[in-house]
Order: sequence, then C-alpha cells, then structure tokens
Amino acid sequence: MSDKLTINKWSEEDRPRERLERLGPQALSDAELLAILVGSGSTKEDAVSLMKRILGDCNNNLNTLGKLSIHDLCQYNGVGPAKAITIMAACELGKRRQAEKPEERPDLGTATRIYNHMHPKMQDLDTEEFWLLLMNQNYRLIRELKIAHGGISEVAVDVRILMKEALLSNATVIAVCHNHPSGSLAPSSADNSLTQSILQASRVMRIKFLDHVIITDGNYFSYHEEGKI
Repeated sequence: MSDKLTINKWSEEDRPRERLERLGPQALSDAELLAILVGSGSTKEDAVSLMKRILGDCNNNLNTLGKLSIHDLCQYNGVGPAKAITIMAACELGKRRQAEKPEERPDLGTATRIYNHMHPKMQDLDTEEFWLLLMNQNYRLIRELKIAHGGISEVAVDVRILMKEALLSNATVIAVCHNHPSGSLAPSSADNSLTQSILQASRVMRIKFLDHVIITDGNYFSYHEEGKI
C-alpha cells in the first residue's frame, strides 16, 4: 500500500487551489499553478511533485516547457494526452498574452469624457438606465455596469450595491450616470437625493465620488461641473 500523501490530504492552507483563492495566483509557484491545471499526479507522486519534476527537466523555464510536444510530456508517468494538451494550451495562452498590448482603459476624468463614453449606449433609450463607472486613481475605467433600469421618468437604485461593486473591483474613484428620455437636463428631487446618498456613502468608504452625469441625446448635466459635488 502506498503511503504517498495526496494533495487532497494536505493541510487545507497548503493546497494549491485553496492557496490561490486565499492569497491570489501570484503567491503560487509555477509547479503549483500547473498542478491546478492538470488536477492530479500519479500513484507515485502528487500533481505538484510531478510538475516540479517536469519543470526541473526544463531548467525551471516556462519557455522551455512550452517547446515540449504531447509526445514529450506523455513520457512522464502520470501525464496522458489530456494533461499534456492542457499544459500546452496554458503555455500557448501565456505566449499570446505576452504578445498582446495592454488594453487601453479610457480616461473618464471629466464629465465630457463620461458623456462621450456613455452617450452611444444611452442615446436611443426610451426608459431610464442607471450606470456605475468604476475607476482607478488615475480616472482610468476599470469596468462599467448597469445597476438598474426603470420607467420613463425614474429608476430605483440601491446605494449599497454601488459601494459593494466598487469594493469588489478595488475602485478608488466612481462616477454614475443615467439618462433622461424626456430630453430634460434638469435633475429631479430624487436625482438630488440619490446623489447626496452616494456622496455620503463614498465618504464613509473613502472612495472618491467624481460625478453624477445626466445624459440626454445631445447634451448632459454634471453635478460636479455645477458645484453640487
């Protein structure tokens, strides 16, 4: 009977998947990351040990690993065609990522830029939509998401959802916008109340609330430019 200790019998804080979830992928070694992909080793060694051995034969160089064929990888006990293909696919994705240019995130540091970015999405809507723009400290967009949609004249927004999304995205700056299908730029009392609620919540969470922009087809109203934030 083998006395090999398989990964699922390791202490939970030492298992690669659990460590990645807890600490992030940067905390794991190359062998641990590859072990997550292949899932299991052989009856003689666990997946991490198997990948350490394969990487050792490649001088611990991922570029060298990426040059191995399916046949080369299948020479290792515990690696069949499926695992070999998984390793090759991961290496190929790494090469392709290296060849890609970083995605250019739009700068949304002004109301005009927010309007130009969001107007194409909102110009033809016949009901109100409310969007959250999550940014880093340089006002570069991290992600945008529609929080709510409603009727012709109003939309319901939960400020807690805005703050939750900002925290989950590690955003340090937020802006919000919604459209007025009527074409009126005048903010409603509900718009004013919501803006103040977002401002107060942002201060508590130490997140900068940059602006609330009301968008119509051809113009906008900015709480920031009007000195209301």
